[in-house]
Amino acid sequence: MKAVYPGSFDPVTSGHLDIIERSARIFDDLVVAVAVNPKKDPMFSVPERMQFLREACGHLANVTVDYFHGLTVDYVESQGARAVIKGLRAISDFEAEFQQALMNKSLNDQVETLFMMTSPEHLFLSSSLVKEVVELGAPIQGLVPKVIEARVLERLHQRGQEA
Repeated sequence: MKAVYPGSFDPVTSGHLDIIERSARIFDDLVVAVAVNPKKDPMFSVPERMQFLREACGHLANVTVDYFHGLTVDYVESQGARAVIKGLRAISDFEAEFQQALMNKSLNDQVETLFMMTSPEHLFLSSSLVKEVVELGAPIQGLVPKVIEARVLERLHQRGQEA
């Protein structure tokens, strides 16, 4: 069975990678898809985020990286998948994700949304928090996959100097 794990991944965090690795053990094929959201102003471009994901997921043979515009359910259907993976950090994530899952179900009842709780060591982690921590000069060891850490730091420091 094939599943899609959509997200902005700006940048991919160790929490995202935790969900990806655990999902890859369950599904035959997993597409990690950068969702292009015109309402957001990402720090990293879609190609950069996809490259970070490819490097972070390089050890997972059944994971591919892609991006999409538009409705998640349309993308999932175009990939021949029937499941959407959503990571949940805390109860605060649940309300918005539950609402989105119900909307997706109303748009395409052939697509199921599966929620996966993040591992306890990543409960506090978000891309926004990683960016904020770097801008305040703190290290990000363990917060993002090691293979992308230096480039994330470099970009975020550049941004801090421009501000």
